Amino acid sequence: MNLDFTQIVPYIPFMIEGIWVTLQFVLVSILVGFLIGTVLALFKIGNIKPLRWFADAYTSIFRGTPLILQLMIIYFAIPQLTAYDISPFLSAVMAFGLNSSAYVSEIIRAGIQAVDRGQTEAAHALGVPYRQMMIDIILPQALKNILPALMNEFITLTKESAIVSTIGYLDLMRRSQVVGAELFRNFEPLLFVGVLYWSMVMVLTLIGRWVERRLNVGD
Repeated sequence: MNLDFTQIVPYIPFMIEGIWVTLQFVLVSILVGFLIGTVLALFKIGNIKPLRWFADAYTSIFRGTPLILQLMIIYFAIPQLTAYDISPFLSAVMAFGLNSSAYVSEIIRAGIQAVDRGQTEAAHALGVPYRQMMIDIILPQALKNILPALMNEFITLTKESAIVSTIGYLDLMRRSQVVGAELFRNFEPLLFVGVLYWSMVMVLTLIGRWVERRLNVGD
């Protein structure tokens, strides 16, 4: 087998640095996705039809088109249409955040609707305002139920983050390509980065299980 991992040793710090670069935009993206997704979920369960239609249309568009297409449109269309030279980082955050919000909205909507209807009826009977009811009563219970699904979305985003290499963002995947081009050997850096991705996913999985256990302590 024509393998020589010793050649990538000098480049290991460069590739490992890509872990933080990758997580940096993934963390911001999941935060953006969670905030927008929460608003969309409230639109979907609300009584205002135009907002429900908007949320459903938004979800349909972002779930029905490839993420890489959304990334390319944002990265290339914004400079063309607005003359603003958008950075790869901001393009990645926008694309991943908007895409994630479509999935998160469905997760949160399902979580809210899974909460015992008696909780809502009791809040109405006590005269609790809708906003306070959602923030203090419904959403905390829903979050507990949907945490595994949210962690799964976080893990999915982390793995799919590799597509930002197509716009030149120096994430893990892009760094492995840079090393491969420098050494004229691609398998070794790709395999090494694959191990890093796997390690990140395993750590996130363990964190998710720990948080889930903490939330279930009082059950």
